[in-house]
Amino acid sequence: MTPLASYRRLLELAGTTYVVVAFVGRLPLAMSQLGTLLLVSTATGSYGLGGLSAGALAVANALGAPVAGALADRVGQRWVVLVQSLLGGAGLAALVAVVGREATDVVVVATAAVTGLVLPQVGPLARVRWRPLTRGAGADQRRLVDAAFSYEGAADEASFAIGPALVGLSVAVFSPSGALVLAAVLLAVFGSAFALDPSARVAHGHAHVATGGRLVGAAFVVLVAAQLTIGTLFGATQTGATVLATDAGTPGVAGLVHASLGVGSALAGLGTAFVPERFPHQRRALVAASALLVLSLPLLVVDSLGGAAVTVLLLGFAVAPYMIAVFSLAERVVPPARVGAAMTMLASATGMGYALGSSLAGRLADTSGTSGATAAFGVTVGATVVAVLLVASQQGRLNRATRSADPTAGAPAPVTQPVG
Repeated sequence: MTPLASYRRLLELAGTTYVVVAFVGRLPLAMSQLGTLLLVSTATGSYGLGGLSAGALAVANALGAPVAGALADRVGQRWVVLVQSLLGGAGLAALVAVVGREATDVVVVATAAVTGLVLPQVGPLARVRWRPLTRGAGADQRRLVDAAFSYEGAADEASFAIGPALVGLSVAVFSPSGALVLAAVLLAVFGSAFALDPSARVAHGHAHVATGGRLVGAAFVVLVAAQLTIGTLFGATQTGATVLATDAGTPGVAGLVHASLGVGSALAGLGTAFVPERFPHQRRALVAASALLVLSLPLLVVDSLGGAAVTVLLLGFAVAPYMIAVFSLAERVVPPARVGAAMTMLASATGMGYALGSSLAGRLADTSGTSGATAAFGVTVGATVVAVLLVASQQGRLNRATRSADPTAGAPAPVTQPVG
């Protein structure tokens, strides 16, 4: 079965409605971070506070996601995601309210944190549903699952292109507060629809078949650290784009600039399904990390929104291959019963990295004596350097871990982002 045929078969199995709902349901999380950064920084005039608020939302989400994921494994996704969607929508609306009333910095940051704590991670939870959805495919299941997780990687990246773009358009047409109100409505509607989709019951029934096992091993810790670096890249790049756009007098354009990162990444993500199986995932991660470093260097010299958009677009072509390799390795090195927990932990690492990147870049932008955008983008480049050093130094460990997990395999499995 070719990758294109696999994509068509997945659409038949899951249904168009589910695919649409699962995609739109992940947009509010992508919108919330940039939306918070723009809302707070515009209202207070402080990039530092804006970055801190967005970082608090991301950190809280990173802490809450594994807990919600573990609970969903126990009782099913339906009620967990439904409650999260409704509470998360209310939290985003509350954040708009406290900023509008000129609340203290502590109240603003605390509200952002509480909101982040309850926002659902739709992307990782959607991955959990694909294996049970394809259970009746027989010998084709493995290839279908591979294609499904290649798609999920692209969908995540597309959401982080469309989400910021929606924020930018909302800011341009309405205001920064309008962007978060839109995110709240989308979450309440589509998040709830994702929670109530019949696939949630299928996934819960499938989860009872698996048995326990150890989640945290040395190889998995390496993968968590690797995902932390890409989150740092996201946060710093988003902050750098915000500074550049604000200095140009068009803060709403920041979302459009950052969206270009997701465009390139989504295209590359879909293409990973065509990478030969004989090219192991640990090598893919190293090649992608090296590409991230090379493609991020021009950010240190860009001085226009157009130049930044083009550079970020090209940078995005290395993002999805890197992330898909990391998630694919995680699926191989953790026990089958713990894959759902592994997915949410990697998503949490991305959030923690975003918080680190946005906060550090925001502080440097505020204190820089020259270009605040260049200082922020310096954090982006630094994150790629760490990614290269980490993945290069851990090739042997990752290779041993994947072979130990499947000693009969001659090469790692095709691109997959784990399912539970």
